Amino acid sequence: MSLINRENQDRANKAIVVLQNVSESVTVPRNIRKTIKEIILDLQKGKDKLGVRAANAVAILTEISEDPNLPIFARVKIYDAISCLENIRD
Repeated sequence: MSLINRENQDRANKAIVVLQNVSESVTVPRNIRKTIKEIILDLQKGKDKLGVRAANAVAILTEISEDPNLPIFARVKIYDAISCLENIRD
């Protein structure tokens, strides 16, 4: 595994940990938790390259972050995950 691939995987893993924390919080609406769990599964076991999976996750997370029912702490964590995922390049 090359250095770039390892760095990309480390960034994805960091984002996954952050998203898991959000998905386990009971203060986050159920539909958002479900979507975040789907994003985590796709990042871990998706068919596409990691860069494509990360870009798809960023698009969905950006949409989620605009939900008015999302608690502030979860929004900040989602922004953190987006930041990690945006730096992944193939």
